[in-house]
Amino acid sequence: MKIENIKTLGDLKKSGYQSKSIKDELRENLIQKIKNKETTFEGVHGYENTVIPELERAILSRHNINLLGLRGQAKTRLARLMLNLLDEYIPYVEGSEINDDPLQPISRFAVELIKEKGDDTPISWLHRDERFAEKLATPDVTVADIIGDVDPIKAANLKLSYADDRVIHYGMIPRANRCIFVINELPDLQARIQVALFNILQEGDIQIRGFKLRLPLNIQFLFTANPEDYTNRGSIVTPLKDRIGSQILTHYPIDIETARLITEQEAKLVEGQKQTVLIPDLARDLLEQIVFEARENDFIDAKSGVSARLSITALENLLSTAERRALISGDKITMLRLSDFVGIIPSITGKVELVYEGEQEGAAVVAYNLIGEAVKSLFGEFFPKLEKLKKQEEETPYDDIISWFFNQKDGFELLDDLRDKAYRDLIDSITPLDDLLAEYQPNLSKPDSYFVKEFVLWALVEFKQLSKQRFTEGIQFKDPYGSFISGI
Repeated sequence: MKIENIKTLGDLKKSGYQSKSIKDELRENLIQKIKNKETTFEGVHGYENTVIPELERAILSRHNINLLGLRGQAKTRLARLMLNLLDEYIPYVEGSEINDDPLQPISRFAVELIKEKGDDTPISWLHRDERFAEKLATPDVTVADIIGDVDPIKAANLKLSYADDRVIHYGMIPRANRCIFVINELPDLQARIQVALFNILQEGDIQIRGFKLRLPLNIQFLFTANPEDYTNRGSIVTPLKDRIGSQILTHYPIDIETARLITEQEAKLVEGQKQTVLIPDLARDLLEQIVFEARENDFIDAKSGVSARLSITALENLLSTAERRALISGDKITMLRLSDFVGIIPSITGKVELVYEGEQEGAAVVAYNLIGEAVKSLFGEFFPKLEKLKKQEEETPYDDIISWFFNQKDGFELLDDLRDKAYRDLIDSITPLDDLLAEYQPNLSKPDSYFVKEFVLWALVEFKQLSKQRFTEGIQFKDPYGSFISGI
């Protein structure tokens, strides 16, 4: 029987519908997906062999779950994706505030309505998208918000005394009966509010201003928490932790390929930008490497974490930097340049927490230095290793490039707003770069080669073979010793 034809309790009984708890619902649908070799958490990358198996085990165990991890580790996304493991529709008693199961009603309203109307009790259907409730834990959250309170207006309208349980106004948790209920940043919830969750999780009753209602709520609880919160702002009280079945640790991507996949999936790029700006593969890798460098940097607070949102917003800023340059210069299509990475600094400074030494350096300086560190880390994957110090007679593949800069008395300037043709001509003037690429990167496309050439210049700066100075309109590269000698 189609659900649109099931409008009363009698129709529901005839259809053969069987009641089940939300935890059983999740479990049965997960079992089916696993048997069918379907992806259970679509669009979450890097957790295939770590977090997702643990999450699946917790669901099979019918546990309430705590996702513990630093910011930007897809905790809330995982919670929302659990909706896909619910049945598409479930029936509930029409007019019920707490989504009463028609076959197992728990509220006084539903019990009395069914007693009065029997099989003629009207029912409605709830789609799985409506079965998700979320609350950000903040210090101002009250018991009334999440569990409920006595409603004096309801008491007056119904002419009931405060001793009657019909005067209760249900909070978020009872209203999320038969739903997934997520509390984000659980440690931020005051200890007394956390204590109020004990009975709901374990015994299934709620207490509101002296009322003790036996409400066996049917809820899948999912909590998220940041390890930093345990020391800086609050903590999860021990008895509550004891009542949460599974605690699952999340993590950041462990390799650049996974990080790129996440960034490209999440970045909100305008179609016009994609057509205007060509992005070399190396630029995408470099962007992710900057985030990896930030997570290891001594000036950045590791306990606070570096969110995956950094690379997402940085990619958006990066394309906008190149697009703006193309608009100014009049180019219809432009190739991304390494010097465009200066445009991602605002994305970095807003996403990292600095330690004291980092504050002394300055957020913009730390962010700018991360670009250089990323260049240095990736350089060895494309070209021979470069040492800062070498023996006097020892030759390297970079000697001709350094000699070229030695002979430039005024240095070599790359202006930010150069038109593409002028930029290419300027880079091509450093002829030894062509020989280097011909030997070590012969298969590069012509457009990509310009980004790689500039990449080599930045790397030579990081290994102290050249010097680089940022000025208002661009970047100047020069030989650090040649300018000193010519001055003498």
